Amino acid sequence: MEDLSGFSIEDMINVTHVKEGADMQEPKVEQLMDKLRRLRRGKSIVEEEIKDLKSVSDTQQKELENLQTEAYQLEGVCKEKEELCRKLQFQCEESEQESERQLKQSEASEGLLEQFRCEIQEVKLKHRKLRMRFEKQLQQLIEQHKQLHTVFSPERLPGEVESAENTKSQLLSAEKVKLVQLHKLDEELQEAKKQAGAQAEEPTCLLTGSF
Repeated sequence: MEDLSGFSIEDMINVTHVKEGADMQEPKVEQLMDKLRRLRRGKSIVEEEIKDLKSVSDTQQKELENLQTEAYQLEGVCKEKEELCRKLQFQCEESEQESERQLKQSEASEGLLEQFRCEIQEVKLKHRKLRMRFEKQLQQLIEQHKQLHTVFSPERLPGEVESAENTKSQLLSAEKVKLVQLHKLDEELQEAKKQAGAQAEEPTCLLTGSF
């Protein structure tokens, strides 16, 4: 701004002070016009500066409004991110719990399968022993039948043969029962394997669906 320290409104309207005792005289027109021009220039400069300040103020106000809008939007985005983070954390915790549950079920199924294997091995062993016993008894009966045929009379032979046939029938029935039990245990083992396989696939499917 132009230096106006040597100029005031009073210079326009008041007469020039002279030394005490001197006569009062009116200011010259040239002086007044010069001061008026200086005043106008000062006013123009002040108005220009005010205009610049207003422009800067408007610009800063717009920037402030933009910043406030952006802050509001960022606050909304932040809340959405926090909510999404909470949901993902909750899903992660649920997935971990489900994985632990599936792992325990899988371990229990493995234990059950191992138990079934042992039972099946035991049944097979018993069946093998029973078959060997049956074959041995059958062989003994055949030998006894041969001996009885030579020792006893033909009248007693049909009764002995019938007794041997009954014994054979009983042994065959017992063998069938054991075979049915063995088949049932084998079916249970296959079913347990299928269930264990399905349970092992469930955690992977749940995690893929969550995300």
